[in-house]
Amino acid sequence: QVQLVESGGGLVQPGGSLTLSCAASGFTFSSSTMSWYRRAPGKERERVAQISSGGDSTNYADSVKGRFTISRDNAKSTVYLQMNSLKPEDTAVYYCKKYAYSGWGQGTQVTVSS
Repeated sequence: QVQLVESGGGLVQPGGSLTLSCAASGFTFSSSTMSWYRRAPGKERERVAQISSGGDSTNYADSVKGRFTISRDNAKSTVYLQMNSLKPEDTAVYYCKKYAYSGWGQGTQVTVSS
């Protein structure tokens, strides 16, 4: 059974940084493309970053490009999202997702506010 457990969210001031983690289990993590999504209040869920199974290819939403970095550790079955220069509009619940799997984890709340 696929399990995705996000952690690392919290309250941070504008301009600050956070690193999110997603611990995965129940599938062959090293063979799976992984993504981070977010859903802000009143908005649709959007994909913010994606990383290939080997970690050699990444892509980002324009809104986070240059500020967020996705990475993975296949030995730990964990995907990360390093978020720098955070803005109030980054406030959202953040989720990781396995490619071609419809389920979601519980998410982790990120709030950017002074």
